[in-house]
Amino acid sequence: MGTVTLGVSIAVPEPYGSLLQERRASFGDPAALGIPTHVTLLPPTEVDASVLPAVGTHLAAVAAASRSFPMRLSGTGTFRPLSPVVFVQVVEGAAACSWLQKRVRDASSPLQRELHFPYHPHVTVAHDISEEGMDRAYEELSEYGAQWSCSGFALYEQGADGVWRKLCDYAFGGGTVPGGVPAQNSPVDEPTTPRRPNPGLDVRVP
Repeated sequence: MGTVTLGVSIAVPEPYGSLLQERRASFGDPAALGIPTHVTLLPPTEVDASVLPAVGTHLAAVAAASRSFPMRLSGTGTFRPLSPVVFVQVVEGAAACSWLQKRVRDASSPLQRELHFPYHPHVTVAHDISEEGMDRAYEELSEYGAQWSCSGFALYEQGADGVWRKLCDYAFGGGTVPGGVPAQNSPVDEPTTPRRPNPGLDVRVP
């Protein structure tokens, strides 16, 4: 069956998601329109396609054991010079994100893996572009702020074209995710070709 590259993330909802995606593109980041605005819970991870049913079951269990929590973004930060990234800071909800990401990739998970860097929840707005572009992102979004109630996360697959496309929503505690995850007016949320339903990923809260 081959391998697939998966990621798990919390979407930044509208109107914030599209705005930050557009700003990221304006700073000269060519990957911006292929990456819905998000807070990562699991970075790009390659797995055998045969484990997709187990992934769906595991993520549904993590979501069912979780509860909604407030998320707030404020100001910018950077991982430079260690990594060429500028981001909007998560100033509320970071502890909950950390709890979730540990369970998404714990030892019993089909997504189990070690991280290259310590986990630090954030919203990337510039990655691996010119220093000028990263400086602009850092300065122009320095007073940016947004807040919402986080009620779930989503599983994504990266296509051969580099675009991340949503496979499934997972709502916390048996509820529903308002407007879906992510709720963005962006073509990256719609597969370019129909996908055959996967029983292991059809674990959704109605």
